Amino acid sequence: MNITERSEVRRLPKRGSHDEAIIHRILDAGFIAHIGFCVDGQPFVIPTLYGRSENALFVHGSAASRMLRQLDKGIPACVTVTIVDGLVLARSAFHHSMNYRSVVAFGTARKIEDAAKKTEALRVVSEHLIAGRWDDVREPNEKELKGTTVLEFTIEEASAKVRTGPPVDDEEDYGLPVWAGVLPLMMTPGEVVPDEQLHPEAELAGYVRDYGKRL
Repeated sequence: MNITERSEVRRLPKRGSHDEAIIHRILDAGFIAHIGFCVDGQPFVIPTLYGRSENALFVHGSAASRMLRQLDKGIPACVTVTIVDGLVLARSAFHHSMNYRSVVAFGTARKIEDAAKKTEALRVVSEHLIAGRWDDVREPNEKELKGTTVLEFTIEEASAKVRTGPPVDDEEDYGLPVWAGVLPLMMTPGEVVPDEQLHPEAELAGYVRDYGKRL
């Protein structure tokens, strides 16, 4: 990946990184990407699911999607992924913060036309969200593929930014009788809710039952 001024971490640069392994690790841990782009001077930021393969992100949606139609024109885009790990509670209001992992990536997208490559990209997205599911379900048919647009977003350059650890207060505030520390936040799966029309022979898959081990 390239490194230019647009991907340079300027605010607290010690928390930033251009390490590809770190960037990939954060992208693989996330679910939702926010894609920013501009059309006729009007900026848009759209949330979407994604999957990653090497330095490419796959996104999909309806063939009528304005975002996908615009991105397919090759306009510059910015993709951000953020994972919040905790609230950092300081002794002063000013020094409150969050522990987080984030990626900001720049690049352009292209539509995947080949049916086999499109199906593979959809498999990557599915496996990113819940590994093992793709092999259990019916694959998209020709009609469904035609009604779905899949884009491959090539990451030209990117940066990661991570904050960990306790609050950092002003020295004179450490004597204040105020509780300070980190309140961890994490996404955990709840109890599964079977579909009312579930086939009587359908069994709960292990990848659903044990989903929490992925997180």
